[in-house]
Parts: sequence; structure tokens; C-alpha cells
Amino acid sequence: MAQTTASESTVAETAVAEVMAELAALEDPRAREVNANHGDDHGVNLGKLRAIAKRLKIQQELARELWDTGDTAARLLAILICRPKAFEPDELDAMLREARTPKVQDWLVNYVVKKSPHAEALRVLWFADPDPVVASAGWALTSERVVKKPEGLDLSGLLDLIEAEMKDAPERLQWAMNYCLAQIGIEYAELRARAIDIGERLEVLKDYPTPPNCTSPFAPIWITEMVSRQLSR
Repeated sequence: MAQTTASESTVAETAVAEVMAELAALEDPRAREVNANHGDDHGVNLGKLRAIAKRLKIQQELARELWDTGDTAARLLAILICRPKAFEPDELDAMLREARTPKVQDWLVNYVVKKSPHAEALRVLWFADPDPVVASAGWALTSERVVKKPEGLDLSGLLDLIEAEMKDAPERLQWAMNYCLAQIGIEYAELRARAIDIGERLEVLKDYPTPPNCTSPFAPIWITEMVSRQLSR
């Protein structure tokens, strides 16, 4: 990596300070309260955050600087302006382990890791990690493969793991395993009955409050609804 001069460093620091000031000005106590209910610690409207990202465009070094602030809104912005393929696997691993709020983890996995050439290696690394938050990222990447590139995956083995472990898994890991269960049931007719049976017996998210016109995350309902939509097309 080329050496950074003092003047370049000052420019970078100024840019970060300006962006952080802009984010601070967008802080909305009501938005923070709503986000806190979902485990997130920021009060910036995501539409306004995306507008800043659109203006800044892709700036990899600024993205790294914003990530290093540790601020949740800044990290979300960093994800939007970074170049996913520019990160080394050890960088992404460190970032994932630092991403403790749900929104940052979700965006990091979906907007960055899934676009990285290192996605499969990280999926394998994270899948059985003892940290359930890290493991949930491995399951999210596995769900992506279930849908888009199932070759080489042991789908029956995944159902075995879900059947054995999902009921008592910590919340974020449980959600990721439930999503994988639903995707297997939706995508593979030969495994659908077993996926629905697992969901019915474990009853994970059975009573989750679901707004009108939204599909329940309870796997049997979710699978049945999505398959019905596919058949009616």
C-alpha cells in the first residue's frame, strides 16, 4: 500500500469529520427509539443515509475511516460507499466480529460479503463459530447458497442441524437457521414436507406478531405461502 502523506491524512480526517457532523445533524430521537427496539443504536433515517451515500459515491478509503469510528450510522454509510471486492478475508472477518448491532451485521453480510470473492471461505469459517452472532452470518451465507448455488451442500444435513439446534439457539442465530429452513422448504419440493414438519414440531416464531398483509416468519406458513405464490404465477 502506498504511503499516506501528512496532507492526505489531514484531508481524510477532514472528510471523516465533515461526514460525522452531517450524520450527527440528522440524529432523530424518535428514530433512535424505534431502532433501539430492534437492537440498533443509531437515530439516522436510512433514506437520508442512503442519500448521503449516493452523493459521496464509492470511496473505499473513506469507508474504512468511517468504519473505524465504531459509530453505527457511520458504519452503515461505510458499507454503502465501500468497494466489496477490495477487502481481504481477514478484514471482513474482523469487521463481522465487530458488527454487533443487527443492522450493521445484516448490511455487511448482504451488501459486502455476498459480493466478495471470499464469501464461500468466510461462510465455511463462520458457519460453526462458537459465537452465535458470527455463526448467524455463516447461516445467512448458507441460505444464499441454498437458493443460488446448492451444488455441494448437504441439504438433508442442514435440516438435521436445524432440527437439533434451532429450538434453543440464541435469537439472531435462531432467525438465521429459521430462514435457511424456510428457503430449503420453498426451493426443494422433495424436502418440503420434512421442512414443514420440523417447523411445526419446533414451533419457532409460531407466535411472532406479523403485521397485516405480511407473511409470518413461522416456517410452515412462510413455506406454504411462498410456494403458493410460485404456483399461481
